[in-house]
Amino acid sequence: VATHSAPPRLLDRLLGWRDRLLASPAFQRAASGFALTRPIAQRRARELFDLVAGFVYSQVLAACVQLDLFKRLSAGPMTLATLADHCRLSVEATERLLAAAVSLRLLERRADGAGGEPRYGLGVLGAPLVDNEAVLAMVCHHHTLYADLADPVALLRGSGPPPALSGFYPYTAEDATTRAAELAPEKVGSYSQLMAASQPLVAAEILDAYPLDGHRRLLDVGGGEGRFLCSVAERAPHLQLTLFDLPAVAERARQRFTAAGIAGRAQAVGGNFLSDELPTGADIVSLVRVIHDHDDERALAILKAAWRALPPGGTLLLAEPMAGTPGAEAMGDAYFGFYLLAMGRGRARTVDE
Repeated sequence: VATHSAPPRLLDRLLGWRDRLLASPAFQRAASGFALTRPIAQRRARELFDLVAGFVYSQVLAACVQLDLFKRLSAGPMTLATLADHCRLSVEATERLLAAAVSLRLLERRADGAGGEPRYGLGVLGAPLVDNEAVLAMVCHHHTLYADLADPVALLRGSGPPPALSGFYPYTAEDATTRAAELAPEKVGSYSQLMAASQPLVAAEILDAYPLDGHRRLLDVGGGEGRFLCSVAERAPHLQLTLFDLPAVAERARQRFTAAGIAGRAQAVGGNFLSDELPTGADIVSLVRVIHDHDDERALAILKAAWRALPPGGTLLLAEPMAGTPGAEAMGDAYFGFYLLAMGRGRARTVDE
């Protein structure tokens, strides 16, 4: 086992020997046949195949979501014929989809019905999706991301057509600073809805990690439609709330605050955090999934604006996907690394960065 504490040249030699060994067909056959190494070899083979087949797995999930299978099966198991009718697919196509979903543990094959007709119910990975608005919204949204990743090398080189995802977030455009106030509501609706739908994924974790009892006013910068502040309002009924986002987005937040019955203590202010001063008066500023959307120059500008808006002793609450997180490296470095590349700006950063 090589460690980073070893001298670099020794480490390189050890890792080179390991790589040659793993690349050897003879070693692969031996590892697969030896009782002690067989489980490791099989697990590595499955992991490698999952990387090769991952897109297909994602598309099986997308088909289940588009056909509303999880919600439909939440009422109880259904027969193959009934599901085929619901999906408006042939029995053969439905059976193919169900078999794929069962293999991914999204669905389960249940005991046959009368006459031996196959029945299907929710699986251990499908059941949590029944009312999970956040994940379902992201699955549907990934259609755009996957199209942009069709040629990953061209995306990395910047030689292909502009990624569709870069147009999904209007504030990432080069001229966003000058035209932010001109963005019409229809230009911000899609991404605002996605951000609002996916907000519950992180809101509860944030509020569990940092209770707001000791604060009096929270300013949420880049707060979208206000879904996070609605969650805050439930947890901290004493807290005054201010949201700051593009004017068209702030208007959507006002509507949400009114619908939630918190308009009396929650206000939405329109502006551009890259060019406008932030509202003052808050003793805590939150940036929820904001900084990673921007390059270092813009990120620093946002952080400086938050600093100017806070009083001495004020608090910055920063929550976003991080790179190099133990146990979640693939999420920060692979998923968000390429998502932000397609978006056209930003990157996941380590805690030290």
